[in-house]
Amino acid sequence: MHYNFITIEGNIGAGKTTLAHLLSKHYNARLVLEEFADNPFLPKFYENPGQYAFPLELFFMAERFKQLKDLIQQKDLFQNLTISDYLFTKCLLFAKVNLPEDEFRLYQRLFEIIHQQLIQPDILIYLHAPVQRLQKNIKKRNRLYEQKIPDSYLFSIQETYTHYIRQHNIKTIFVDAANADFFGNEKHLQTIINALDKEYPDGQHYLTLP
Repeated sequence: MHYNFITIEGNIGAGKTTLAHLLSKHYNARLVLEEFADNPFLPKFYENPGQYAFPLELFFMAERFKQLKDLIQQKDLFQNLTISDYLFTKCLLFAKVNLPEDEFRLYQRLFEIIHQQLIQPDILIYLHAPVQRLQKNIKKRNRLYEQKIPDSYLFSIQETYTHYIRQHNIKTIFVDAANADFFGNEKHLQTIINALDKEYPDGQHYLTLP
């Protein structure tokens, strides 16, 4: 294994957490999962985005920062690899979509102050799935507050992610996850494992699942 810190990202319903669980089990890695269920503003946001977007994003940023800051301070001698199902920059990307310009500028200032205190992943796995597939996955996992997410919102998140990745020099495995079934199809998981076992140069690298 060439990496110490692997991050998995993607749109809502892309399969990030499932893949993170499976990879952490395969590599006996420490697993860091986003604790989205603890955010009291999330159901309220989907009902009234204009009123609750700013506290929603502040809460997420504070929780993600605390979680990743603890990661730096707690070195596990028996687990040299850490796998996370989110990138801290996710804070800024979702805020860009959800906040009006004046609130976003304030949020961005706070983000830049704390972002530099965190370690960055060695490589990013980005799961890209069409919105139709995302909606199917969202309905399947059946979180009540997610069931009315409009396609337009998922398109906005998708575009923001892909634009960010292409504009920044992040070592990324860009996975076509349109038909991904990491839990049910061993070949799909093995394809990701095989890719991680290679040593990639910086930049974006595209991967198609069998």
